Amino acid sequence: MAKVAFIGLGVMGYPMAGHLKAKGGHDLTVYNRTAAKAEAWVQQHGGSAADTPAEAAKDADFVFTCVGNDDDLRSVTLGDSGALAGMKSGAILIDNTTASAEVARELDAAAKAKGCGFIDAPVSGGQAGAENGVLTVMCGGEDAVFERARPVIDAYARMVGLMGPAGAGQLTKMVNQICIAGVVEGLAEAIHFGKKAGLDIEKVIEVISKGAAGSWQMENRHKTMNKGQYEFGFAVDWMRKDLDIVLTEARRNGATLPVTALVDQFYGEVQAMGGKRWDTSSLLARLEKK
Repeated sequence: MAKVAFIGLGVMGYPMAGHLKAKGGHDLTVYNRTAAKAEAWVQQHGGSAADTPAEAAKDADFVFTCVGNDDDLRSVTLGDSGALAGMKSGAILIDNTTASAEVARELDAAAKAKGCGFIDAPVSGGQAGAENGVLTVMCGGEDAVFERARPVIDAYARMVGLMGPAGAGQLTKMVNQICIAGVVEGLAEAIHFGKKAGLDIEKVIEVISKGAAGSWQMENRHKTMNKGQYEFGFAVDWMRKDLDIVLTEARRNGATLPVTALVDQFYGEVQAMGGKRWDTSSLLARLEKK
């Protein structure tokens, strides 16, 4: 059992912190910008709530963050009330936010200056993966720091991998989102085409999902897509944030991402349709609107 702080109790962070408490058996202190949510978590899981990130991180062996973006991450980790201000030498900061590789390297340097370790550890698997404790965690950092952190991360993960130095976890998450964007658009177009052709989509998917066209998206999203149901899952707003990170990094490293850039524009159209909080599979709604 370790002393753990968890900062950021959103859709993902709330259940992830719960697994650290229930499955990991750790002594948890939580912080959330909306204090009522932190109190609700404590009522449900036990542990304690802190008034600032620094207070939550005090005496902790491991400090987790899971917030919205680079600026949010800096606000809860840096400065007098940030987590690093309260962390003891030898503690490890583990960031589950999907953010830029740049901020990951920035926090790695800040942690080292405090005598602490750092792991950027964005996750994949969505809300369901967080709730069921079966997330895929892509990590960046030093080998020795990762080996210390991994048994703790395992409480909410199905797969945990070290991808390279600080920032490599975020870069791997970008690869993940590039793959998802292309696959979801392909699935949306396929279902749209099948409907226009008068095919029974359920019968079509039953057959092609067992061949080379099969994917997680096909298995888990085709039924709701076929019914036009999108009020769940990983929101379009979140995907556009992630794709903005991807495209910004691509401009920096010279990668050419024409499909990703196009799908990002398509998600912009979905937002304009009122689908900001729809699942990413709502790309089909854009096609059916035309």
